[in-house]
Amino acid sequence: MDECIFCKMVRGEIPFGKGKIWEDENFIAFLDVNPITKGHTLVIPKKHFENIFEASDEIAGKINLVCKKVAILLKEKFNVNAVNIVNASGKVAQQSVFHLHYHVIPRRESDGLDLWFHKKDEHK
Repeated sequence: MDECIFCKMVRGEIPFGKGKIWEDENFIAFLDVNPITKGHTLVIPKKHFENIFEASDEIAGKINLVCKKVAILLKEKFNVNAVNIVNASGKVAQQSVFHLHYHVIPRRESDGLDLWFHKKDEHK
């Protein structure tokens, strides 16, 4: 994907914002340029898949293992013992960059974030 910002990063055409923190032959993890908490990290496959629906079973399975490795790394580097791991696949799900990616978000007792799902009255 020539215009995909994450593909451009993988090809070395533009930098990884705040920097890579983990990499192997298939995946890269890097700090989010607009973090919602300190250490907020994105995990992407090097190969372009628009979302989870397009990803191969192998990539879909391995990305979860990478998220776990990144969570452990963040636990050690940022002294946290909780994370949210979030993926949005598709525009209606609020995906904004159409290259498969997961957010690994370190959580702290006093961060004030509420990322959990709450029913709206009309959906009861």
